Amino acid sequence: MQADLARIATADFAHVDVMDNHFVPNLTFGPQMVERIQATSPIPLDVHLMIDDPDRWAPGYAELGAASVTFHLEAASDPVALARRLRDIGSRAGVAIKPGTAGDALYDILDEFDQVLVMTVEPGFGGQGFIPETMPKLSALVAEARRRGSNAWFQVDGGISDATIAQAAAAGADTFVAGSAVYGADSIEAAIAGLRERARAGNLES
Repeated sequence: MQADLARIATADFAHVDVMDNHFVPNLTFGPQMVERIQATSPIPLDVHLMIDDPDRWAPGYAELGAASVTFHLEAASDPVALARRLRDIGSRAGVAIKPGTAGDALYDILDEFDQVLVMTVEPGFGGQGFIPETMPKLSALVAEARRRGSNAWFQVDGGISDATIAQAAAAGADTFVAGSAVYGADSIEAAIAGLRERARAGNLES
C-alpha cells in the first residue's frame, strides 16, 4: 500500500473508494484501512463513499483527516446537513451523482458543496468505459453553479484516460479521477503529467 501511494506522489490527491456491497455491488474497506492510508499517504486523501447511510458514516472519515469526503446524493437522507457537518469537522464536502441521476436534483443546494462528482461510469467497478452522455449534465451543473456564485470543484470519475480527459475538461470538469490510465502505464509519473496536459488543452478548448 505505501509503495502504491508513493508511486502517485505527483498527483494532487489520492482518491480512495469506499464501497459497502449494498449501495454498490462491490466491497472494499472501511475506516480502519482509510486511517492507515491517511497515515502513510504523501498526498491528501479524497475519499469517495459509495455506501448506504452516509449521514451516519461520512463524518467519521472526515474525523480521520481526509481532505475531502464525497457521499452520494442518492444515499443521503439530509445532504445539506451532512455537508455542513463535514465542513465543521474540517473536510471539504463533496456530493456525487450516478450517471442516471438528473443534475437538476442538485441545483438548489449547489452552494452547500465544495466539490460535485459527476460519475462517468456506473459506480462500483473500475475499468468501465466512459459514458459521454454524462457531459451535457456536467456542463449544465457547472453553468448553474457559476450562475449561483459557487466556486465548487467539478470532478469526473470513471473511464478517464488520454482519450477522454480533454472532453471532460471541455465540459467543465477541473478534477479528474484516473485509475487504470495511471496504474496501467509504464511510467506513472509520465501518465499523470500527460493527463494534466490533456486536461489543460481541453479546458482551453471549452
